[in-house]
Amino acid sequence: MRNVSRTAKVADYVFRVVAGFCASSPAIFLLLIAGIVVYQSIPVMHFMGWSFLTHTRWDLGNLYGAMVKKNGVTAPVGASYGGLVFIVGTLLSSAIALVIAVPIAILTAVILAYRVRGAIAWILSILVELLAGIPSVVIGLWGILVLVPWISAHLAPFLRHVLGYIPFFGGQVGSGYGLLASGIVLAMMIVPIITATARDLLLQVPLLAREGGLGIGMTTWEVVRYISLPYVRDGLVGAIALGFGRAMGETMAVLMVSGNAMNILPSNLYSPISTMAAFIADQLDSAQTDASGMAVHALSELALVLLVITLATNLLARWLVRPRQGRRKAGVAK
Repeated sequence: MRNVSRTAKVADYVFRVVAGFCASSPAIFLLLIAGIVVYQSIPVMHFMGWSFLTHTRWDLGNLYGAMVKKNGVTAPVGASYGGLVFIVGTLLSSAIALVIAVPIAILTAVILAYRVRGAIAWILSILVELLAGIPSVVIGLWGILVLVPWISAHLAPFLRHVLGYIPFFGGQVGSGYGLLASGIVLAMMIVPIITATARDLLLQVPLLAREGGLGIGMTTWEVVRYISLPYVRDGLVGAIALGFGRAMGETMAVLMVSGNAMNILPSNLYSPISTMAAFIADQLDSAQTDASGMAVHALSELALVLLVITLATNLLARWLVRPRQGRRKAGVAK
């Protein structure tokens, strides 16, 4: 019995240690990543200050000439690291992706949850999940071969003709590479994520509540609008925040269709852009040729800004959900 007891105690101790490490590993990894990115960003913080967030000029300077010293940091002559172009490109393309993806995803989730059954529901669900598994480079190639020419020849001229009186929809159509193409590609990539989450949430709505709504004369749309969606509202906010974070972090597909703009802010919906993630992937190789290391430090600060925006988005989503959770708990307590 003693041997059995000792073995059980050792097994329990090992289990607690392993479980504790696994539970804390996400926080540990996040802190390690954030710490490394912050440490690598410090030289550019001293060199550029807050102007990193407000300037649009990104120039590595003369990598083979003299160096200049500013605020105790040495950088190539003519170097300037302004990240505003990439921050704006990231936020605008992700916002356009949400505008396109959220209605499609929620309506698709409603169809999958309530309107189709059996083999059809299973096949459609599999197709949605398969769409999420397509490599981003494949979607980017589709964007180059199909989406960009279609935008340039048909969609952009149509939008300019119909909505051209709105400044952001007017102006030059361009080649099709740019903000609109990036937003559509990102929407394709986040629709499956939001759809799968929303479908699972809608299936959790009590059947009696939905049947009760139909029993008092509500239409299917009214049941969805007044019963199902309010019931899962908190989860939908989290799903949308997850999709927004996924859109901001996408790299290869956006890199292939964005137009890779530098040093100029988008003037309309069809302007070329560049996002933070895509620009980091595109410039990392050339940045390593900077003997001063400032180019890599600048990309690290750009990564830090992306990390901060992503974390802020998730915290905002939690803050939006929390008041309703508090009211719900208060109602239960009463």
